[in-house]
Amino acid sequence: MTENKPLAGKTMLMSGGSRGIGLAIALRAAADGANVALLAKTDTPHPRLEGTIHTAAEQIRAAGGRALPILGDVRDDESITEAVLKTQGEFGGIDIVVNNASVIDLSGSLDLAAKKYDLMQDVNVRGTFMLSRAAVPVLKDSPNPHILSLSPPLNVTPRWLGAHTGYTLAKYGMTMATLGMAAEFGKDGIAANTLWPRTTIATAAVQNVIGGDRLMAVSRTPAIYADAAYAVITKSARELTGQTLVVEDVLEAEGVTDFSGYAAVPGTPDDRMYPDIFLD
Repeated sequence: MTENKPLAGKTMLMSGGSRGIGLAIALRAAADGANVALLAKTDTPHPRLEGTIHTAAEQIRAAGGRALPILGDVRDDESITEAVLKTQGEFGGIDIVVNNASVIDLSGSLDLAAKKYDLMQDVNVRGTFMLSRAAVPVLKDSPNPHILSLSPPLNVTPRWLGAHTGYTLAKYGMTMATLGMAAEFGKDGIAANTLWPRTTIATAAVQNVIGGDRLMAVSRTPAIYADAAYAVITKSARELTGQTLVVEDVLEAEGVTDFSGYAAVPGTPDDRMYPDIFLD
């Protein structure tokens, strides 16, 4: 490890990561010379989604890291086992697990399809728990092991509990699984934290599911999430764990006070950014 590249030679295992926030986090780690394994299912180009695990791997290598694209599904236990074993075999260990894979559906309870409810539970909650659990025995051998889940603080007010109950359950479940890992494996020196942004992030989910071009224009780029994630996973695992962190708070603690460079549309003032859900 070098002082200015703390992730040099470290290994990150991420669910998803073919695009968007996950890819941005992977590329930020790769800039240090990190190894990045992606467990994702986009093998061929999708008509509405940019990138595959193969294009993501190319970008990771171009950024200065080593890449291991693993075709699989975080809902499948064999895929998870294979991802952990392949990552350990290729890079000699695992230092960081990023639970990035997530499904969103903001439908009200009466309109939410049962299959979509199950999908959100399987990917968001079960996937986070199973991937984290599978990696724990390997993480124990890391000098600074981190689990980071991209999920919100547990804001159990009627405003958020009732807004989109199915999705809220799934995202809070990710957070509960992560906080549970922090409590259970803190004695082993494994950190587990969550991270969530104050504003919407310009991703395919925002474009295709939530708000289209209008919302994209008042969102921040995935780079802000990536910079905050980098700050978290480079901290001492024994000193920062069991926290539900907010992107902007993390960056402010690092001395970043100007977020204007993260605007998806350059020049958009901070006070026009659209607030993300789950935060008051």
